[in-house]
Amino acid sequence: MLVDSHCHLDFPDLIENETAVLERMVENGVTHALCVSVKLETLPAVIGLAERHANLYASVGVHPDNADCDEPDEARLLELATHPKVVAIGETGLDYYWHKDSPEWQRERFRTHIRAARRCAKPLIIHTRESAADTIRLMREEDAGEPGGVMHCFTETREVAEQALDLGFYISFSGIVSFKNAEALRDVARFVPTDRLLVETDSPYLAPMPFRGKTNQPAYVRHVAQAVADARGEGLAAVAEATTRNFFRLFKDARPS
Repeated sequence: MLVDSHCHLDFPDLIENETAVLERMVENGVTHALCVSVKLETLPAVIGLAERHANLYASVGVHPDNADCDEPDEARLLELATHPKVVAIGETGLDYYWHKDSPEWQRERFRTHIRAARRCAKPLIIHTRESAADTIRLMREEDAGEPGGVMHCFTETREVAEQALDLGFYISFSGIVSFKNAEALRDVARFVPTDRLLVETDSPYLAPMPFRGKTNQPAYVRHVAQAVADARGEGLAAVAEATTRNFFRLFKDARPS
C-alpha cells in the first residue's frame, strides 16, 4: 500500500488519460493520491477529480511561480478549504529560481497561506527553491508549525531538513531521489526520521528512474519509495507502510477508502 502525497492529475498529460492513470495506480499498489492545486483558476478540475474518485484528495492554494493569476486572500482560501475533499493548504512557498528579484508579493502570498492554514487547521504543502533561508524564516515568523505540513519535493540540505523537522514538518521525496547525481539528497533521506517521511511523484514532472524523461504518474511513486528504501537500507514494504501511515496522520481530513 502506497500513497502519492503530491501530484497534479489535472494537468493535460494526465487528465486526458484519467482512467488509465488510475488503473496503473491500482496495478502498482498505490491506493491514494493527493491532487495539489497551483492556482485558483484550475481548482475546479482538482476538486472534480477528488469528487469523482474516493481515493483522491485535493488541496487549495496558489503556487509561488504563478504571478499573473487570481490572488487569494485568507477569506477566499478558508471558504474553499471547507470542501470535504480538501485536506491541505497549498501548494505555497517561495521560489527564487524563477523570480530572482525575491519579490515581496511572493512572500506576502506565502504568509497569507500560512495564516489561512492556521485558521482552518489544515496542513501546509510548502515549495521552496533557491529560497530556503527566507522560507524557514517566514515559517517561523508566521508560526507555520501550528498547522504543520510537508516540505514537498525536498531537494535542500540536511540542515534545512533539520530546521523544518524542528518546526514539526514532514519531508517528502520525489523521483529526484532516484537520480544518479542525487547522493546528497539520499543522505537526507537516510537522516529523516521514519515517522516524518513521505513520498510523492509531483507528476507529471520528475519521473523517477528508470522512467526519467518520460511523463510521470502516481503509479511511479513505487519507484520513489524503492529509492528511499535502498538509501535507508530498508525494504520497500517498510517504507510503504511508514509513508502511508504518515500521510493519514498528517492529512487528518483524508479518510482511507
